[in-house]
Amino acid sequence: MVGGGSAGASRHVPVLYQEVLAGLQPRPGSTFIDGTVGAGEHAAGLLAASSPDGRLLGLDRDPAALAAARQRLAEFGSRSRLVQASYRDMAEAALGIAPVDGILLDLGLSSLQLADPARGFAFQAVGPLDMRFDPTAELTAAEIVNTWPLDALADIIYRYGEERHSRRIARAIGAARPIATTQGLAAVVAQAVGGGRRGERIHPATRTFQALRMAVNDELGALAAVLPVAVSLLKIGGRLAVISFHSLEDRLVKSFFRLQARGEAVDPGVPYPVPFAPVLKLITRKPLAARPEEVAQNPRARSAKLRIAERL
Repeated sequence: MVGGGSAGASRHVPVLYQEVLAGLQPRPGSTFIDGTVGAGEHAAGLLAASSPDGRLLGLDRDPAALAAARQRLAEFGSRSRLVQASYRDMAEAALGIAPVDGILLDLGLSSLQLADPARGFAFQAVGPLDMRFDPTAELTAAEIVNTWPLDALADIIYRYGEERHSRRIARAIGAARPIATTQGLAAVVAQAVGGGRRGERIHPATRTFQALRMAVNDELGALAAVLPVAVSLLKIGGRLAVISFHSLEDRLVKSFFRLQARGEAVDPGVPYPVPFAPVLKLITRKPLAARPEEVAQNPRARSAKLRIAERL
């Protein structure tokens, strides 16, 4: 999937496609979980490479993504099963299929979501301040923007957007409330930070939009929750692959993988790491990045990082 807040092409382009397939090593009869199935492109590759009897469980919170995936994976018939669910609920969804040979988490959001103004993820077209992956979820970006205390708003813009002007942006938003549209919010943010900044390739509102999306969908919380669950669902020798687009996500995955490979747990009540038998082997010591030719075709791949670990 992709990160950022600008509009994109209507067709989802799978990032690091060849690297994912090589890392997860699909073989005939392999079983996989794609926790963020999106439009189903990575899933289709895994199913094709695990023919004739490989199986895949695809999860996604977005019913529109599942509809696209269902169409993409129709050729594989009953070998694929799609469920509308957060990857937080992977253990429950995987009953009857686990343990599995491989699990993929492709974080961020897809080109399909960015391209639909009604979803509110982008600001190149007028749309509502929504940003929910699951349209039935309660929290929207509009609620955060228009009702949260300014200190709390500034905190999420600083933390999730890594935006150094977060306080100034929050004050500007407070002064402009109520804000109803994506373009309205983007204009407020741009005015607060002085429009385009020297040396910046991105719109001044991109980090704020990213932060709001991550807060609306509790993306870091969901990622922290699913990593140990995903490891528990792997067969011995099974692999977990995670594509991240945000430095905070990558740091979280890197730390989890390394601690599990070293056999160290962090207990908030204990001043030192608690040892245990290592459960992971690092397949990628450093994250894999998109090749220049992929970035040329899909500029959003520039920020993608793929980490892979194997269950011991």
